[in-house]
Amino acid sequence: MAEITAKILKGFRDILPGEMIAREKIISVIKEVYELYGFSPLSTPAIEHKMVVCSAGDEAKKQIYTFEEPDGSEVGLIYELTASLSRVMAEHRELPRPFKRYQIQPVWRYDKPDPGRFREFIQFDIDTVGSGSMMADAEIISAMHDALAKLGLEFKIRYSNRKVLNSLIEFAGLTPDMAHPVFRILDKLDKQGIKAVKMELGPGRKDKSGDTIPGLGLNNSQVDCIEQFLNIAQSTRAEAVGSLRRLFKDVPSAEEGISELEQIHLFLESQKITDDKTPIDVSIARGLDYYTGPVFEAVLTGKKSSRVGSVMGGGRYDNSIGRFTGVDTPATGASIGIDRLMAAMFMEGKLESKPSTADILVTVMMPERITEYAKIASALRRAGFKTELYVGNAKTIGKQLKYADRQEIPVAVIIGEDEFNKNQISIKDLRKIKTEKVDIKDRATWVKELVGQKTIPRDEIIEFIGRLLEKK
Repeated sequence: MAEITAKILKGFRDILPGEMIAREKIISVIKEVYELYGFSPLSTPAIEHKMVVCSAGDEAKKQIYTFEEPDGSEVGLIYELTASLSRVMAEHRELPRPFKRYQIQPVWRYDKPDPGRFREFIQFDIDTVGSGSMMADAEIISAMHDALAKLGLEFKIRYSNRKVLNSLIEFAGLTPDMAHPVFRILDKLDKQGIKAVKMELGPGRKDKSGDTIPGLGLNNSQVDCIEQFLNIAQSTRAEAVGSLRRLFKDVPSAEEGISELEQIHLFLESQKITDDKTPIDVSIARGLDYYTGPVFEAVLTGKKSSRVGSVMGGGRYDNSIGRFTGVDTPATGASIGIDRLMAAMFMEGKLESKPSTADILVTVMMPERITEYAKIASALRRAGFKTELYVGNAKTIGKQLKYADRQEIPVAVIIGEDEFNKNQISIKDLRKIKTEKVDIKDRATWVKELVGQKTIPRDEIIEFIGRLLEKK
């Protein structure tokens, strides 16, 4: 029989239990917050018709996995979740408006693999479809705020408006075709600083390696107009709104976007969400062309996690879903970078990698009485304790406890012949002793090693373990 080569595909990865358990904890917290806001879960297929997945845009088409089915149908793996959401809204017209959903699924992109960049990754989206109210956008920001706060992270959610940015192009005397290249450079402000941004808007600059980054060739007057605009980013929300109105007093088209920023500010203020956590930052552009109004981006500000970059981002995309429904369909939403968020939480010590979900290991000292051990494990599970019954090959208690230690299971239940005869149970708190340092080969040695151990009547096990695990 030919041996199968055990090697994962390039750009993909296995997520082992330690990381998976940590990830599920993060997702659980965020789901709980989103459901407090009335968002419901949605699931869509991994494969869609090619025309659906390619609706993500020209750049996306280069990275989409496409193939032909046996019947000749052209299909593709989903590149992102918004296209599938759009298809759902067009196909299920009975869904209510507004429709509020969250969705957690893997997506696939044929991208160049790099450290931290994979061809398959999880997207966690939250969207409201069918509402043009700025309160829908403000709720997305508020839900992002509450989720990050509940995870115990230090953060800032900056928001702006593409309509205001479009008015900047008019204010600076630029043609509409300059909007995209200007916005792309403005998005670099947080990382590169104002000096580098001004150079890229003008003649260009050299990066740290000495390579030339070409500039857009804007004149000094145009660059000065843009700099005046960017200086507003340092104001409070209310001050930013006032400053924008003064700056754009001769640009009538700016008022709609400024008013939308103000509406979001007033909602956030009513929720006691402070300026320092959710400032207006007019440099936020979000690179995707389909944003039509408010845009927002969450960055972490902790001492260690600040270098992670953006962990959440999104905005209003009123023109996208209509391509599927045939009618104008307002929508707003955001996506979370779960892997970045998890990396940041590990950096800040807010998350631990634990290889097992179990809190209790029921050891088996007498294999011939395995069904009685199983009854004990079952009783613990019915009481709500995450319990593993040892079913491995190790016969000695020492090896079983080493297994528990390796799996970071904090409590072991031990019942030998003496305990069975006396209707007792021994409980071992493995947090108080590192068993790999104790050479326990038999019952006699075990009796000497009583650190963290207590023997109790069998009918008291539930109450005792409950108190013990509360001390975690």
